Amino acid sequence: MPKILIIDDEKPIRNTLREILQYEKFEVDEAGDGAEGIKKAEEGGYDLVLCDIKMPKMDGLEVLARLLEYNPDLPVVMISGHGTIETAVDAIRKGAYDYIAKPPDLNRLLVTVRNALDRNSLVQETKTLKRKVFKTREMVGNSPSIAQIREMIDRVGPTEARVLITGSNGTGKELVARWIHEKSNRAGGPLVEVNCAAIPSELIESELFGHEKGAFTSAIKQRIGKFEQASGGTLFLDEIGDMSLSAQAKVLRALQENKITRVGGEKEISVSPRVVAATNKDLKSEIAKGNFREDLYHRLSVILIHVPSLNERRDDIPMLAEHFMNEICDDYGMARKSFSPEALKELQKLDWTGNIRELRNIVERLVILCDKKITDKDVKQFASR
Repeated sequence: MPKILIIDDEKPIRNTLREILQYEKFEVDEAGDGAEGIKKAEEGGYDLVLCDIKMPKMDGLEVLARLLEYNPDLPVVMISGHGTIETAVDAIRKGAYDYIAKPPDLNRLLVTVRNALDRNSLVQETKTLKRKVFKTREMVGNSPSIAQIREMIDRVGPTEARVLITGSNGTGKELVARWIHEKSNRAGGPLVEVNCAAIPSELIESELFGHEKGAFTSAIKQRIGKFEQASGGTLFLDEIGDMSLSAQAKVLRALQENKITRVGGEKEISVSPRVVAATNKDLKSEIAKGNFREDLYHRLSVILIHVPSLNERRDDIPMLAEHFMNEICDDYGMARKSFSPEALKELQKLDWTGNIRELRNIVERLVILCDKKITDKDVKQFASR
């Protein structure tokens, strides 16, 4: 149910608006002046605000500015019995969704309210969809290790050098790979990702190199592999340490000759992807055990980038937590929340075995379960696992 806040110093006007809106099944709160309205808006997570322009203590246009500073996407409809065309234009120029004169016309009011709520829903949906489509997120942090990775990406990105990214699960290896692609001369081409650990060993060759129709029982049509799909772009081989030795041999050949042969086929096909690989394993140790080809390791590791664990960059935790907080509140269409300084210190004390991924999950849990101000007690209660 949409939640609406009415800010007006005239109680009869508030009562009239409340009755109209509640009859239309909206949840309604009231505030008798601008200061009270701002406080409620920051705490309540409203979908729409109706605000009078002429009020004591704080002018409605000042309230508008404060509300939009706090939440730029919040639709605010200004209402006034003393308005002129100039006042209406000024209110809309300063960010109001619309302007309604007193006494409000019932139909005009309801149409404006519904349109404003529809627009707000579309804004939130668009933000969520953009985040899903354009997945390259900001690399957050000011620690020396992150600054060094940014510098490395800037240097390596524009080249054709192969890159091997190492680090524990959840540290952000995929994000590094995406930024290498974004900074490359191939940014206009595709970024094709393969999670080598998620594909059964008997299917990995078909996934990478494709197959011809009839190559095996379920091959009912020809399939183009990831190496071909990534030609002219970047092929990201995630968790390459889990790839079978037979697939490793064929990947090595593809890297050496820039040619592949589809499963069940005989024709050699030229391919030209830039390969970026990542692993959470110690590949030198895997080589010693006979689980990984040394020649493939040297082909992949022209440039080595190690992504540190979150425990190694605790100074970045407050910035990361605030970043995730804002992102999650936007995704859910919720009013912004904040951490107390003590809460951020409590987060820095935790042992982050799941790294960045775990931090984001815990911030999401705190956003959902806690009040507007998240305290150290909240962290102690809800961050336990």
